[in-house]
Amino acid sequence: MFSTSNLSPQQLSAFTALALSVPIGLGSWWILPSWKMALLIFVLIFIGSYLLVRRVLESFIYRKIKLIYKVIYQTKATKREETYYKYILPQKGIDEVREDVEQWAQQKKAEIEMLKTNEVYRKEFLQNLAHEFKTPIFAIQGYVDTLLQGAMDDADTRKRFLENTSRNVERMVNLLEDLDEISRLESGEQPLYPSTFVVQDLIKDAFEALSIKTNAKNIRCSIKKGCESPVSVYADKEKILQVIINLLDNATKYGKQDGSIVASVYLMDEGHALVEFSDDGIGISEEHLPRIFERFYRTDQGRSRDKGGSGLGLAICKHIIEAHGKTIHVRSKKEVGTTFGFILDS
Repeated sequence: MFSTSNLSPQQLSAFTALALSVPIGLGSWWILPSWKMALLIFVLIFIGSYLLVRRVLESFIYRKIKLIYKVIYQTKATKREETYYKYILPQKGIDEVREDVEQWAQQKKAEIEMLKTNEVYRKEFLQNLAHEFKTPIFAIQGYVDTLLQGAMDDADTRKRFLENTSRNVERMVNLLEDLDEISRLESGEQPLYPSTFVVQDLIKDAFEALSIKTNAKNIRCSIKKGCESPVSVYADKEKILQVIINLLDNATKYGKQDGSIVASVYLMDEGHALVEFSDDGIGISEEHLPRIFERFYRTDQGRSRDKGGSGLGLAICKHIIEAHGKTIHVRSKKEVGTTFGFILDS
């Protein structure tokens, strides 16, 4: 069936004028049996109808559509946009305009959903930030108040309370330093100093740095068999060491007694190397995996805080790897273990 939905205003005007002029022209030829007169009437009716319909469309319909487009673009029209509204927009069919509006509506819907999600994350972040600071502050306040109320006279109590206060102050300092580092990484204010180094050597340095913690749980750290051959990468050595230490520290905290941590290094195509760290610890539930790189996000609020740390380690890892133009990923299963990995230029 013939459809007029995709016709431009000019085509629609011509079609309407033709629909009016043909029967009038035929009627005049039947009343006045003169084909010249009928043809003249047909031409006059066609031209008059065409101009009238086109004028109505442009004045009443496309003027409203023009306002809709201005709302969509949300800007004061420039000279180029005014040219678009004057010459190009009137050429569009109604269906094309509808598609533009539907596309704009879908885009706005996606933006609204993103804003709602970001608002939820923002509230959670502020709540978690307040909790992270509140815990050491209340502890410090409790120790100081107890000392001022007379416990200061007991040397052993005084020493123990001051040591606990010092640890809580150190926790707050570490938290502030981690927040400051993330802010600088996000803003690009913390420059990278890339160099070429063997990634296996850096992994061994990280194993050694965390040997006290891993030995306390009898966790065996090793490089996977077949991945011992030196692989050189081009990155900021100190930053990548920080990433590796954070990942190993996380694996140690949630690793099981007498467990293992295995590092793997694979040389990939196109000058890239894949670095992964796998543990056989408690694992992470699937619903938590998309959010574990968020600031302060904890899969188990109570148990995670008992493990210590600022809750920013994985967020820092993510920002450092992204500063290198790469991404970090995670695979995990409850009671099976977790694997973190990232790619570097080789």
